Amino acid sequence: MKKYLFLLGLLGSMAALPSCQTYLDVNNNPNNPVSSTPNFLLPGIISNGIQTQMFTALRTPYITQYVVSRTANSGGNDQYYFTNAQSTNTFNYSYFQSGGNIPPMIAAAQAEGSPYYVGAGKIMQALILAHATDMLGDIPYTEAYQGGNNYTPKYDSQQQIYTTINQLCDEGVVEMQKPATANFRPLYSTSPSESGDILYKGDVNKWIRLAYSLKARQAQHLTKKASYDPAAVLALCDKGFTASTDDAQINFQTAVLPLTNTTNIFGPTRSNFGTATFSANVVKYLNGTTYPGVVDPRWGILVPATSTGVDPGIGTAATTTGINITPGSSPAVTDFYGSWYARDLGYFEVITYHELKFIEAEAAFRAGNTQRAYDALRAGVRANMAKVGVGGTFSPPTVTFPVITQAQITAYLASAAMPQTPAAVTLRQIMEQKYLAMFLNPDVWSDMRRLDFRPDIYVNFAYPSRANPVLLAGTTALTRFPRRLLPGATEVLYNPSAIAKLFSDAGATANDDYVTKPLWFDQP
Repeated sequence: MKKYLFLLGLLGSMAALPSCQTYLDVNNNPNNPVSSTPNFLLPGIISNGIQTQMFTALRTPYITQYVVSRTANSGGNDQYYFTNAQSTNTFNYSYFQSGGNIPPMIAAAQAEGSPYYVGAGKIMQALILAHATDMLGDIPYTEAYQGGNNYTPKYDSQQQIYTTINQLCDEGVVEMQKPATANFRPLYSTSPSESGDILYKGDVNKWIRLAYSLKARQAQHLTKKASYDPAAVLALCDKGFTASTDDAQINFQTAVLPLTNTTNIFGPTRSNFGTATFSANVVKYLNGTTYPGVVDPRWGILVPATSTGVDPGIGTAATTTGINITPGSSPAVTDFYGSWYARDLGYFEVITYHELKFIEAEAAFRAGNTQRAYDALRAGVRANMAKVGVGGTFSPPTVTFPVITQAQITAYLASAAMPQTPAAVTLRQIMEQKYLAMFLNPDVWSDMRRLDFRPDIYVNFAYPSRANPVLLAGTTALTRFPRRLLPGATEVLYNPSAIAKLFSDAGATANDDYVTKPLWFDQP
């Protein structure tokens, strides 16, 4: 995406509002319009829609044990304590910063005859709903986006939301397949300023592949259901991303006044992870512990090669000892900021080609097509290593990342960490490689939930010390691990009846109990 994604997103994230009454026109500011055309609404929808997942990733990496707290005190997400406030950005970005702009953009696009904007709006709506429901469960849709006409929308079931996601993707594809001549305005323009499709720069085929990739992800979530069909997932994969250049991601940039906070949410400037360090879970996969003697080429990239890792709830030595800090940093900072994904001007991935290859590998494995599973697994590993292994020096702090060579990739594919024949492919190997390649991505939690945090698959996963006693008292994976986030604080305040119904439907009486209740996709 273009360097100016954040700038355009912030400038373009205004809803198309109705005109003021005539007697108020005298107070209209010509420099602050109350309506907008689709090309100025879409950048904000894309930017803020992707940021929805980014803000959720302030919480989920603690659940999936990419990171843990550096202190041993109770109360962290890695110890399964959660608050409503921690879910507020997930909800608010889904509905206010991004989702609320989609209906007026689609209406404006339909009115002027720009079907590509309609298609982009529907696909973005599907992407936003998919993430919100997978993190929160039941969410508003049929009564959402009505502004002051309805501050208390009902919540639709997750099952219905999944149906809606597929419908929106299909409708979006239909719009994107129309000829360019059917559009009043181009999907992307750089004149007189950049506007429109800041994600794919007007490439409708990439939008179509995004829609099918998202459908594949959502279909693969349903492995517990009797209706799960691996062949259908594979058919969707065939229509999805074809290379890493298709990846849906947001690129960060240096803030240009008056804008602020346009750098990476994981980066040192935003300082959201100053109290975090890497989990022993992920370190063991990379440093040659899980597969003795097999050091992953991503060691030193995803995680600094000086990191030792620690289990959740244990805490680490002080940074003054030089343990688990970013190499060469002065003053000493947590080793988290020595990660490829913590670069201030890096990127945040929503859904990628390498993820799709692991979805394909798992679906093929479940279908009994071990050759396809073997090929897709290896393709996913290659794609991710090639993407993160380009090297370079970045600051602050100053970190130089190693280059991953083709020889290193070949050697890793020939190692004990990978199956050497189609018959040797296991679900564990597929999910391990997917876990590493989807570093910090919230949807990894979806995988762990539908697989019930199985210790034979997630072999390094450690149950946290000082865990929330409500979850600690659980007797099965369905009650010992968090299965959903709490409702956002704004909804608790402004839509209390709907929230009360969520708790009642889940059979929960308190927040700590509520987070243990499996979502619809996580049940047979």
